[in-house]
Amino acid sequence: MFIDIPSELEDALIDLPLPPWDLDGSALAQSTIERYQTDLAAAPRFEEIAATLHHALTREGGGYAVLRLGNLAKALGTDDGRFLRLATGFAAEVAVPFSPFPRWPLWKDIGVKVDKDPGRSSGIGYNALHMDLVNASLPPDFTTLLCLRPDPLGGGLSILSDAHAAVERLSKDCRTLLTKPAYHYGTFFDLHGVGEEYKPFPVLDGSDPGEGFVRFTAKMLERSQLATAHAHAAQELAAELVRGQVSFMLQAGDYLIVNQRRFLHGREALHSGQDSVAVPDRRLLLQLFLRARADNGPARSRRRHP
Repeated sequence: MFIDIPSELEDALIDLPLPPWDLDGSALAQSTIERYQTDLAAAPRFEEIAATLHHALTREGGGYAVLRLGNLAKALGTDDGRFLRLATGFAAEVAVPFSPFPRWPLWKDIGVKVDKDPGRSSGIGYNALHMDLVNASLPPDFTTLLCLRPDPLGGGLSILSDAHAAVERLSKDCRTLLTKPAYHYGTFFDLHGVGEEYKPFPVLDGSDPGEGFVRFTAKMLERSQLATAHAHAAQELAAELVRGQVSFMLQAGDYLIVNQRRFLHGREALHSGQDSVAVPDRRLLLQLFLRARADNGPARSRRRHP
């Protein structure tokens, strides 16, 4: 699940002048996608890494990957846009980058705010396992997090769990309850490209086993008005998700890509003492969402087989 970039590819990417991107509405413009794909495909071993990435995200039992882009981040810096354009190029190999938030740019900052709700993405506490935009009828197919700075105090492990594997460990009665539209979470305001508000929503959408979204956020256990049976079913799923979770620390330059149809993600609490860390030194991630293409295949296959 961790993908290192070969040194010959790193050297080529450092010298690759990808142009600034254009947007078509809230999505990366097709002209930019095609330019990035053409330029990147010429770099040695790029298509090998792109194929490895696609396999990690879509193979049976897979669903997330971490591209180790730290050497590129050091060589290029993270302030002038070149590094972010390369990360966007890698993302465009997986699916179409877009922003569901019209008021935000393509990449959204997730910094650390000590006065925020600790369980929020920008808070300092435990951010329980969840899928992003759980209450949208068309959630992003992939959510991605690019680490520019880890917690300097050593906290904030990323956590992930195979949602379908957790569901398979539940009883049939429990799974049946989770198919009922009984769950609520979040607001739905000023969003683009994610369909309509889904309220209430089922956790399981009735797709074949192992398919479809598992619409879950642990926060809905506190904020939904749930009947006892539906609450117990969601609690059982929450316990199985935690039982099967994996955790790791993102380092500077690591790019985490999560297939939301397979895995849920979250974060352990940051280390205590965040208020003593200067704001420019605190943990900083950038978030980008991706929408699967109609054929759901890797970009490289379309280049070879138009």
